[in-house]
Parts: sequence; structure tokens; C-alpha cells
Amino acid sequence: MSDTIFGKIIRREIPADIVYEDDDLIAFKDISPQAPVHVLFVPKATIATLNDLTPGHAELVGKLFLAAAKYAKAQGFADDGYRCVINCNRHGGQTVFQLHLHLLGGAPLHGFG
Repeated sequence: MSDTIFGKIIRREIPADIVYEDDDLIAFKDISPQAPVHVLFVPKATIATLNDLTPGHAELVGKLFLAAAKYAKAQGFADDGYRCVINCNRHGGQTVFQLHLHLLGGAPLHGFG
């Protein structure tokens, strides 16, 4: 498990508003939301970036997206739409170097940039 802020959340060393957890993933509300709903889905396995994925991670990455879709449905905004984003490295906007998926929704989302 990584020693990032997300690793500390997984280990319960710092608090977070956790909204989902299973054996492989944890999800919590972003502390600086960019939409009315902004939840981060994080694998518990240490994977720094998308560049570090291997074919063996395919099921885990699928679980990230499935968990995000399940959450959107449960919260009632799936039919209206939402966005899933994974940033990679500094130029891609990644600030915490533990793979994570941003789920954004709850209102119309505008284009990138």
C-alpha cells in the first residue's frame, strides 16, 4: 500500500468521507470537489500511475469503473450522466501518485479546458 495521502486514508491514519469499500477498492468524497458529486475510487493495491498498469491489473481497473457506475446509479444521477477521469502524471493533472478514478456528476458538466 502506498505512502500517499490515499494510502493513509486506506489505513485509516487520516479521516475521509468514505462512501464505498470492498476488498480491492475504497471510495471517498474529494476534499476539493469539482462538481456537486466528486468521488475518488482508489485501488488498495499500490499502482502509482496508469503507466504502471500491467495486464494483470485489467480486472482491478474494471472494478474501478464498475464501482463508479454502481455508485452513480445508487445516488440517482446515472441516467442524467456523469464523467469518469483518470489523470496520469503531472502534465495530465495527477497530483497524488496512487492510481485513482474521479467520478464527477450531479449537474451538467462542461467540456474540458
